[in-house]
Amino acid sequence: MANVAAKREISSAEGEELSREAKRAKGDDKNGEESGNEPEWENILSTFTTTSVLSDSAREKIMFLHGKMAGDEAVVVLEKTPIREDSLAELFRDSKLRLDMRNDIYSSYRLQAPSHLNEIKTTVVCPATEKHVKKYRRQESFLVEETGDDYRSVTLPYIQEQSLSLQWVYNILEKKAEAERVVYDDPDPEVGFVLLPDLKWDQKQVDDLYLIAIARQKDIKSLRDLSSEHLPLLHNIFHKGKAAILERYNLPASKLRVYLHYQPSYYHLHVHFTKLGHDAPGCGVERAHLLSDVIQNLQTDPQYYRTRTLWFPLRADDGLLGRFKEARRL
Repeated sequence: MANVAAKREISSAEGEELSREAKRAKGDDKNGEESGNEPEWENILSTFTTTSVLSDSAREKIMFLHGKMAGDEAVVVLEKTPIREDSLAELFRDSKLRLDMRNDIYSSYRLQAPSHLNEIKTTVVCPATEKHVKKYRRQESFLVEETGDDYRSVTLPYIQEQSLSLQWVYNILEKKAEAERVVYDDPDPEVGFVLLPDLKWDQKQVDDLYLIAIARQKDIKSLRDLSSEHLPLLHNIFHKGKAAILERYNLPASKLRVYLHYQPSYYHLHVHFTKLGHDAPGCGVERAHLLSDVIQNLQTDPQYYRTRTLWFPLRADDGLLGRFKEARRL
């Protein structure tokens, strides 16, 4: 069964943005655990009241909600977890079925699975800003053409004015949050990075593997900032990231897709590692750039990404799209 967690984004332009700049719910400085113990069950959604459904997909079993929680604006994402192969025997043995229809050799049922096999993955953004609400609302997308000059005169000023807080990224790098989730940590300040599972991956099966490598350097916003001086960092992420995944998940490099997004969902250099064949959000050609290609391009031209024209999708209400329209570049 396809992993709905990886297919959560309805708009192709805003692919994998869902989880990362989310606050990991309130109190993410402890990441829900203390002293390595399993966190207790709680219901922080008991005070949540729905204002509107931002978007939903019956096919992908996901819904994005806007509302209030304990007086604060909040975005809640509900998505059905995938069926795991290792749970099939228990699913068949302990579920209840009610017949809906039978016709010759065909029959359909409503299956009620045991509660622990019928979970809903829930992401909470609270307090949520208007930017979060807009980001998760279903919208039309447009393909933007950005030259190097466009980046400096249109995109960069907008990024400097509008980008979301990166505190959650710094919390990870400084081991203030999610330390127990880290798969690999290279502490070198120049070429180091932290590798950990993306929140879109429930870590229950390798078929939908999705990890993020976050660079320790804090002055690289995106692909546009890269030059040949960053090749040691990119090589380090590329090779050590693949080695760590082989050691932890027994998945060889030949089965990995390693890439960067442009535009990224947050402006701190990070690299995506997903299993080849997994339809991860934002892995399409209009947004994803293979790290191997990025390295080769910078070896050929040290200023490649600072000068070349790049294309990327933006949603209808994206402020950057408005800037491109104002500059008559769309």
